[in-house]
Amino acid sequence: MSTEAQQITSIRNLTLAQLEQLRANPKPTYSIDGQRVSWADYFQSLQQTIDWCDQKLAGYEPFECRSQGTT
Repeated sequence: MSTEAQQITSIRNLTLAQLEQLRANPKPTYSIDGQRVSWADYFQSLQQTIDWCDQKLAGYEPFECRSQGTT
């Protein structure tokens, strides 16, 4: 596995841990000093990061192309 793939795997694992922690202790959406904090948006952002990592890692997996030759 390449170094880049290892970094992406690490990012994915850390993001999954954050997502698991957020699911275990959900927080409400609130505003502070005029700034809105939405945990649902944060959750969605984490999920998008995981999806991005999955797409990148799929590119590192070996693939197979079937072909048929004739003479």
